[in-house]
Amino acid sequence: MTMLSLAAVLAEGARRYPDKVAVVDGAARITYHELWEQSRSYAAGLRELGVGPGDTVAILIPNLADFPRAYYGALAVGAQLVPVHLLLTAEEMAYVLRDSRTDLLVAHSSQLKTAAAAAKLAGVKVASVGPMPPGIPDAPPRLEEAAAGVPPLPTYVSREAEDVAVIFYTSGTTGEPKGALLTHLNLVMNATVNVFDANEVNSSDVVMGCLPLFHTFGQTVGMNGTFRLGGTLVLLARFTGEAAIELMVREHVTVFHGVPTMYIGLLEAAAKADKLPELRICVSGGASLPVAVLERFSETFHSTVFEGYGLSETSPTATTNQPAFGTRAGTIGHPIWGVEVEIARAEIDDRIELLPAGELGEIVIRGHNVFAGYLNRPEETAQAVVDGWFRSGDLGTKDAEGFITIVDRKKDLVIRGGFNVYPREVEEVLARHPSVVQVAVIGVPDEVFGEEICAVVVADPAGITEDELIEWSKEQLGRHKYPRQVRFVDALPMGPSFKVLKRELRRTFGS
Repeated sequence: MTMLSLAAVLAEGARRYPDKVAVVDGAARITYHELWEQSRSYAAGLRELGVGPGDTVAILIPNLADFPRAYYGALAVGAQLVPVHLLLTAEEMAYVLRDSRTDLLVAHSSQLKTAAAAAKLAGVKVASVGPMPPGIPDAPPRLEEAAAGVPPLPTYVSREAEDVAVIFYTSGTTGEPKGALLTHLNLVMNATVNVFDANEVNSSDVVMGCLPLFHTFGQTVGMNGTFRLGGTLVLLARFTGEAAIELMVREHVTVFHGVPTMYIGLLEAAAKADKLPELRICVSGGASLPVAVLERFSETFHSTVFEGYGLSETSPTATTNQPAFGTRAGTIGHPIWGVEVEIARAEIDDRIELLPAGELGEIVIRGHNVFAGYLNRPEETAQAVVDGWFRSGDLGTKDAEGFITIVDRKKDLVIRGGFNVYPREVEEVLARHPSVVQVAVIGVPDEVFGEEICAVVVADPAGITEDELIEWSKEQLGRHKYPRQVRFVDALPMGPSFKVLKRELRRTFGS
């Protein structure tokens, strides 16, 4: 029996770097010693509220210092965590609370209205953290008050390495959200490998924490990775390009983690900024970063962008461009240490048949990062993990040098007149047009060709017409690939993990 707790990430940080600033949250600068003591205090408060080892604690907290306090507090008391997306409706939140059999929801006071409604629907107890606004009827117990009456836990409760630490709810691109079970071993290893093997970061680095901490990328690569390393995490509760640049300059941020929409936002803000941060390392994930955006960002910020790839089910990081192997724009690099990533025949469901270099197939993953299954969904777990490999649902290739390239999601493939068209390839080309800020390509029903190519575009205010963009794309793309339809929108619909919700676009423009 191997004992391991994800709480050790902060506990060891406090032992090694007690007086170092772990978190910057507005004017607050909290050292490792203080943050771990506050987390153990919250753990004692949770115990007073009836939470014990093996119980489930959901947390609904923005990117504030209370997130790591409650997160490591719940881990320290031996509970498993369910991070809840801040933008869910009360009904959606209640589904997550019921499905995960949550025992207690810890909600920041700014989120109490939705939290209380969701908890009532799900029959779950609530506790609050953060300053309580006056005049709230039936205010729930405050975790700070529960913690104030008892001494902090002396240390964290031991767990087995294969016990579940965090349940991440997938964004439900194929129906109801599913709870992906991540173990202490999964998450400790992923945080460790990200900082000690994948990137050349060190304990003097200051990391931008603008990715939502409730999401796997912000939580593992951002928060847990930074604390595993002994770095400083600078929190930003609400991302805008302007706010991020200002904060990064002020706090001398050296490492930026973001999704493509954030890189686009930073580029737009950079044009108006007096000063830009001196970033050493930038990591992109969550969705494909158009090569045109990557090139513009590297040129503007004088920083290398390391694009990576992962899923909630893989803790999340599976591959990334790494200094050890060199970077290649448009690829997701190489597998991280201790993880295998291969290409398998996509049309075979019941077994894994690996393909040679250069052939197109489904990206499959095995290693210490692969989850323990979907909560209470054995059939879906069996479909996702075959012969020990996790089937990603993404199509890609692996070249002779080991660089992996994502071609597209299996389900996003468009078949036009019998020809396979991969939306990502079309998106990469359209993203190079100077008037295109963001683009998503979908297939829409067509009587003649079965499916037709439709580009949904967020355009520069200077503007471009549908006909102009179609004519331009004809020169850049094969005859079966260029979009015959262009639809302009103010913003693309985003899921919890900042991926474009193509099912919403198909629903809107596909009829």
